[in-house]
Amino acid sequence: MADMEVDFRQYELRCELRGHDDDVRGICVCDSAGITTSSRDRTVRFWTPDPSAKHNYTSSKILLGHTSFVGPLTWISPNDEFPEGGIVSGGMDTLVLVWNLSTGEVVQTLRGHQLQVTGVVLDNEDIISSSVDCTLKRWRKGQAVESWEAHKSPVQAVIKLPSGELVSGSSDTTIKLWRGKTCSHTFVGHTDTVRSLAVMHGLGFLSASHDGSIRLWELTGEVLMEMVGHTSIVYSVDSHSSGLIISGSEDRSAKIWKDGICVQSIEHPGCVWDAKFLENGDIVTACSDGVVRLWTSNQDRVADKTELESYMSQLSQYKISRKRVGGLKLEELPGLDALQTPGTTDGQTKVVREGDSGVAYSWNLREHTWDKIGEVVDGPDDAVKSPILDGVQYDFVFDVDIGDGEPIRKLPYNRSDNPYDTADKWLLKENLPLSYRQQIVEFILQNAGQKSNPFDPSFRDPYTGASSYVPGGTSNVSGGPAKPNFKHIPKKGMLAFDGAQFDGIVKKITEFNSALLSDEDKKHICLSELEVLRLGAIIKVLKDTSHYHTSKFADVDIALLLKLLHSWPPTMIFPVIDILRMTVLHPDGAKVLQKHFKDDNDMLMETFRRVTGDNPLAPNLLTSIRLVTNLFKNSFYHSWLLKHRNEILDAFSNVNTSPNKNLQLAYSTMILNYAVLLIEKKDEEGQSHVLSAALEIAEQENLDVDSKFRALVAIGSLMLDGLVKRIALDFEVDKIAKGAKTSKDAKISEVGADIEMLVKQP
Repeated sequence: MADMEVDFRQYELRCELRGHDDDVRGICVCDSAGITTSSRDRTVRFWTPDPSAKHNYTSSKILLGHTSFVGPLTWISPNDEFPEGGIVSGGMDTLVLVWNLSTGEVVQTLRGHQLQVTGVVLDNEDIISSSVDCTLKRWRKGQAVESWEAHKSPVQAVIKLPSGELVSGSSDTTIKLWRGKTCSHTFVGHTDTVRSLAVMHGLGFLSASHDGSIRLWELTGEVLMEMVGHTSIVYSVDSHSSGLIISGSEDRSAKIWKDGICVQSIEHPGCVWDAKFLENGDIVTACSDGVVRLWTSNQDRVADKTELESYMSQLSQYKISRKRVGGLKLEELPGLDALQTPGTTDGQTKVVREGDSGVAYSWNLREHTWDKIGEVVDGPDDAVKSPILDGVQYDFVFDVDIGDGEPIRKLPYNRSDNPYDTADKWLLKENLPLSYRQQIVEFILQNAGQKSNPFDPSFRDPYTGASSYVPGGTSNVSGGPAKPNFKHIPKKGMLAFDGAQFDGIVKKITEFNSALLSDEDKKHICLSELEVLRLGAIIKVLKDTSHYHTSKFADVDIALLLKLLHSWPPTMIFPVIDILRMTVLHPDGAKVLQKHFKDDNDMLMETFRRVTGDNPLAPNLLTSIRLVTNLFKNSFYHSWLLKHRNEILDAFSNVNTSPNKNLQLAYSTMILNYAVLLIEKKDEEGQSHVLSAALEIAEQENLDVDSKFRALVAIGSLMLDGLVKRIALDFEVDKIAKGAKTSKDAKISEVGADIEMLVKQP
């Protein structure tokens, strides 16, 4: 260990643990007793040191009990109740299972989460679990004793610090420090989902994110170190007492970090879902190829030459299977022996595989030989035919629109893939309900031009444990009253307008500035040359979303934008408001802007008063409402939004009757965000105000479908989780629900059915 602290030694393969039938998703190091792994194959395996091969492990127990993918794991040290130790596992089936390793049996089944369990950790004798349902739960002796909404988006990870506090990471990009059920600090910095957390002893904790970065945090909120090097989602992070850090990623690598620098990248033949350190400094990785691998820097434990060569061969074959040349898969190209067959015409070309490359040959009729032309590379046309996602080429990369204002998702697919497996993996990665499974499969088959697949009998519903419905098949539904199954309510998390035409914004500001410059009476308020450059720098920062986690705003940047709002004519300020709309989505920009929100000089409210005065202009209204909507994405603006709720809703209420569909959508989105916030704050008066606004929208005829849908979701959410169901019934919401249910639009009809179910509930 002392050597590792002084210098870094390269890691090499120690051994491979084979047994899982599908992706290995989680790893738990069980002190010196062994290693536990979880898998998409629904099993948990316990591996113990192999007495016949000291550098290897053997599968000693297979734990069967989950009905869907298994993910997070934690270790219960041996005690009176668990003489050989125990395991806690969480799954896609919403269950937390407690296993006794002495018997290999489940001793506790913890039910309560509504969606996938993403994290499990021990807190003394209690179990803490996190879930995609946005909650943390505390379990004691098999019973849930506490449950609270920890984030407004899925909670992806939870750990316990040596000091006793809990830390949670979420799809809302934030990390929260918990003392009991009280959030004592919110850490902001990542620009995408926080997927994994780990303790860094003596310093703080680590976080890994979908934004491709790893951060080391002090408990004060200060970022001590940021590690950037992965080219895709980082799924896991762990630390060792030596100071080394290991991370696993979608980019098919496990990276080792020392003092913030990547000192080694270990390639894998698939996505690395998890990576953990053993106490002796060795590393365990979980890969999507179904194999668990151990890596060591100790030469006494390195695999023999044959095993090392076998692994390099696996890597090579995997790369070949992914590589394309001239629009063809490299693995489908013939080998050099194809050149033994003579050509038929002079100049005939043939592409063959040589190692990891495709090489073109031309038939020389005179010499009766194949002349080497050179290596084949993909040209522009090939790139179009073979789309690339995260550096990998696929037969197809589909755009999937799940609606409700969510961004377009990318779904990669190869013709040789099993569409059910593809759908399952994609839904898991995107944290979407498995109820979408058949719909995604049909979408894939239709867009790939393939015939319908037969029913996949291996699938079991994660919520009921039952198989999928087969027409004519025997019913397998258990008895007991069914809980209402709402499709679209309650709404969790905030929506935002995060797209911008920056070139158009700059063009419009330049046009307006030129007009001011040519007007002697207004020349004094135009942008100076230095301010034009400053504005260009602001736009550059906002356009570079990949560096939102590191880029900064200066106070003068925000001051310049506010100056333009104050001094330029109302007809010219909408592009400036649009820049502010995007600025509040930038972590640092949002914080700097907040400093200018003063009671005696609130420039933002003053701007909204200007744009909603006499003869309001549609561009000003649109950009202003979108700006308000985006403010909801930052929790530190929530108090401001609550304080000015009455004035904001009243100021923009006339938009409700506007024929402009963009205005309708912006207004209904703002209303929906207000509904989510006011439900969280348990503000009955505010909920009543927003309910009234949403009902007015829903009653409008000739309304844009998406606008009506969001208003209905707001109504349903307020009725289900809010305090105003009785008020909604008084407003005859049942008639609105009935009308929506008869809509030709599927999602309007579905949310109408949701509200109708609520109306019928006692």
